[in-house]
Amino acid sequence: RRYPTVELRAETFNGSTRVPIPSDSAFLKALLLELRLEDEHLFVEQRDTCTRINHSCVHSVSTAAGELWPVLAFHKSGLIYACVPLVEGSLEPRPPLLTVTGLSQGLALLLGIMDYVSPSRKNEAELSAKVGQLRTLLIQACPLGTPLNTNIRSLNSSFEDIQEMPADKEQPAWRSSTYKGKPQVNVCITEKVKCMQYDQRDVVDTWQVYGAVNCKCDIEGSAPNVTLSLTLPTNAPPLQDIVVHHCVTSVDPAMLLSTSAEPLHDSVYSGPYKFPFIPPSDAFDLCYYTSQVPVPPILGCYQLVEEGSQIKITVNLKLHESIKNSFEYCEARIPFFNRGPIAQLEYKVSYGQLDLFRDKSLLVWVIGQKFPKSLEVSLTGTVSFGTAGKEHPTDFVCTGNTAYVKLYFRIPDFTLTGCYVDQHSVQIFVPGKPKITASRELISSDYYIWNSKAPAPMVFKPL
Repeated sequence: RRYPTVELRAETFNGSTRVPIPSDSAFLKALLLELRLEDEHLFVEQRDTCTRINHSCVHSVSTAAGELWPVLAFHKSGLIYACVPLVEGSLEPRPPLLTVTGLSQGLALLLGIMDYVSPSRKNEAELSAKVGQLRTLLIQACPLGTPLNTNIRSLNSSFEDIQEMPADKEQPAWRSSTYKGKPQVNVCITEKVKCMQYDQRDVVDTWQVYGAVNCKCDIEGSAPNVTLSLTLPTNAPPLQDIVVHHCVTSVDPAMLLSTSAEPLHDSVYSGPYKFPFIPPSDAFDLCYYTSQVPVPPILGCYQLVEEGSQIKITVNLKLHESIKNSFEYCEARIPFFNRGPIAQLEYKVSYGQLDLFRDKSLLVWVIGQKFPKSLEVSLTGTVSFGTAGKEHPTDFVCTGNTAYVKLYFRIPDFTLTGCYVDQHSVQIFVPGKPKITASRELISSDYYIWNSKAPAPMVFKPL
């Protein structure tokens, strides 16, 4: 969908530095090249040079008229989600990403579309029907180029309701319906931790925490006011890179300017994190954040050594003492790429149980719901392989002894930052006593422990 209103504003803001959006076919071709979905095996200097490393889904797409920036795009489950946000200001020099408000709005809209489309991706007829309805839904969600409601699933796909205006003029556009019943608020903080551990002296381990606060507010009235506060323990690292939902009515500007790109110093915003808002009718993500926590939850060491036709493996894991020792699940997966099926396995585990996956190329170490009192577990074993076939997994990165262990875990009622919602701090300006439910969880995401006996792809290596 193209918005002439937005393109006109871009010309007003950017003037001669504006790069016009090319035709649909030319834009698609340039985007496929940028996302490495076309000519991925060829070296394209503009895309693959070492001086240009993308750390986000914000891209610069090369077109006949010049470099089109910013293009927000990502590839998920066989579909590409993309939009071109407006930069309300000069493009030269390029402004910091956090100052471009259109990026957070565009990302929220794309995530809403993905949430609406993705459940049907395995059924082609249902997927085609949903994609066909998107144009109608975008008229409601984003009528003139500014997202009003990013929860696409909550919208009506028929044209009948689009013409109707809310009976109450004070009702905001993102409240598509009104609730009748006992007031209640459900809040869930979900933190995901990404990690790369190498156990090598000259390589720095890295870990990152990403949080999202999801809310569902069933409250009567056309424009109910709610204030929610996030609380941190004393001396906890501050929340940073905060992005808020468009229904939030006001926040301290210092909260939004606190960024993890700058080293922590005294001026960083450390709370209170108050969010006054008029909630949409359906569930929504109130805000996203990151934080620089001092340690990863599980420290690990993986050693894989090839000895003739066999390989010897050793895995040691230690749960940090500050982490809640109560998991919904916790397991370590040890894949073996570019080899045949596992023909012989001898092992010893200090805790939990080891299973051989049905394709015989993956070991699954189920640690369970608790680490032992020592907080340490270990696995040693020798593995030999049969003849490799086409069905066994291959990987261009994990060749030879370059290999990893990947951890999967979920800890309910716990966050790595310590962030929580104080139920007594939730203010709802409506009659009656609302029921407030708050929960939190920590989930692993891309949690890798690389073989310390071989070179591994590195996020950062000091000179």
